[in-house]
Amino acid sequence: MCKFYSHGKLLLTAEYAVLDGAKALALPSKFGQSLEVKPIESPEIRWKSFDHKGILWFETTLQLPSFKANSTNETAKRLSECFLAIAKLQPNFFKHHNGFEMHSHLEFPQNWGLGSSSTLINNLAQWANIDAFALLENTFGGSGYDIACAQRPHPILYQRQNSTPLIKIVDFDPPFKDQLFFVHRNQKQNSREAIAAYNALKTTKALDFIELNAITEALLKATTLEAFESLITQHETLVGNLIQHPPLKTTHFTDYSGAIKSLGAWGGDFFLATGNNHHYFKDKGYNTILAFGEILL
Repeated sequence: MCKFYSHGKLLLTAEYAVLDGAKALALPSKFGQSLEVKPIESPEIRWKSFDHKGILWFETTLQLPSFKANSTNETAKRLSECFLAIAKLQPNFFKHHNGFEMHSHLEFPQNWGLGSSSTLINNLAQWANIDAFALLENTFGGSGYDIACAQRPHPILYQRQNSTPLIKIVDFDPPFKDQLFFVHRNQKQNSREAIAAYNALKTTKALDFIELNAITEALLKATTLEAFESLITQHETLVGNLIQHPPLKTTHFTDYSGAIKSLGAWGGDFFLATGNNHHYFKDKGYNTILAFGEILL
């Protein structure tokens, strides 16, 4: 049996804009996903997915060489597409094997938005010995920053550039990290739908990202919480203008004393808050609150 592992992710800066070449600060999470693979004699892929509690939440069988699933739900369809893409990128791979039993294990709740799809793609790419960015492009799509995080246990600067992204390992360990925490919005955002909505905004393509890139670089150098808060507030305004949507603090938390920043696709998953007032959010019904060191490597 072979085993593969990939880290989850949080996108701290350049959400949406990273798709068009903006420089993003991305952080791998302590939680990821593993994949166990065992060869079998039958010409099929017996797939099982387990959640963070070890409970089986999805299973299907894909017939080889068609990769047709024995179920018709959306998850089975997406999985079938992944294997078809693998066969396209590595045409001879399945000719040398009969079949496989594959078990995927998540370490975080599916609605957390830490990269259940990207960690799956990276694990499959490791197994098939193919380029994970190419597999992503042929399946879920996106900027690829999540694949870069899946492969590295360090914070990174990520910039999409043609077919080869620029990836730089950086140090992001702010002295005020005890005053940074992450709050889950109790809802999941569909990244593919968010990307489609962003691409539909015709004005975005004419923009450059000098200001966003400068904020990303400045965040790495911020030595005080006040400077950090000022930068993420500026960032929220810029991205809000980019996607024509008001920042989260102005719509939901106007009376909060600290700063608030959306992470990744706006409207779901986690957001970043500064300060130490966890009770403010708990009183509003947000019970999943993680400290900087609880979620990030």
